[in-house]
Amino acid sequence: MLKSLIFDMDGTLFQTDKILELSLDDTFSHLRSLGQWENETPIEKYREIMGVPLPRVWEALMPDHSGQLREEMNDYFLERLIENISGGKGALYPNVEEVFSFLKENGYSIFIASNGLIDYLQAIVSHYHLDKWVTETFSIQQIQSLDKGELVNTILSKYDIKEAAVVGDRLSDINAAKDNGLIAVGCNFDFAKEEELAQADIVIDDLMELKTILPRFSIKHRE
Repeated sequence: MLKSLIFDMDGTLFQTDKILELSLDDTFSHLRSLGQWENETPIEKYREIMGVPLPRVWEALMPDHSGQLREEMNDYFLERLIENISGGKGALYPNVEEVFSFLKENGYSIFIASNGLIDYLQAIVSHYHLDKWVTETFSIQQIQSLDKGELVNTILSKYDIKEAAVVGDRLSDINAAKDNGLIAVGCNFDFAKEEELAQADIVIDDLMELKTILPRFSIKHRE
C-alpha cells in the first residue's frame, strides 16, 4: 500500500513567486552597485529555468561572469530569500497544512525533496512549522550529482520505502519519480509547463485533490 509521499518545495508547497522577484531584484541591484550589471533583473529568464539547482541558475543568468562572482551572488540571493521568508513575505500554497494533517492522520509518511539549498529549506520548514508533519527534508545540496532522481533514491534507501509518489510541478520532479519507479503527481501551479505535466501519471490543480486520488494508487508497486 502506498503510504509515502515525497513533495517538491518551490512551486509545490511554497509560493516562491511571492519572494522570488523581490529577492532576485535585491541581488541584481547589489550586482549593479558593484558595477557588474547594467540591464534589468532577468526575472523571466529565471522563471523559465525555475526548478533547476541554483548553481545552474547562476550559470544561466550570469553566463559571462566569473564562477567566484556567481557564488557570491548565490550566497547573497540566499540571504535575501531567507530574510524575506523570516519576514513573512512568502506563503505556502492553499491547503498545505490541511492536506499534511490529513496525510499524517491517515498514516502517510511525508518527505520533502528539493533543488533548494539546506538553509533556505530549513527557513521555510521552521517558519511554517512543517516539521510537525514532515519526516525529513532533503536538499539537492546533499547530492554531488545535483540529480533529483538520485536525491529521491536517497530517501527510498534510507527509509526502506518500496512504494511512493513524488508530488511536484516541474519535469525534474516527474523524472525523479519515473527514474525510481514511483508515481508522478504533477502540480499545475505557477511555474508548471503543460508539456512537462503531460509526462506525469496524474495532474492536480489543488493539493486537496490528493485526499481523493491517493486510493487509486494504493496497489501500484515499484518495478
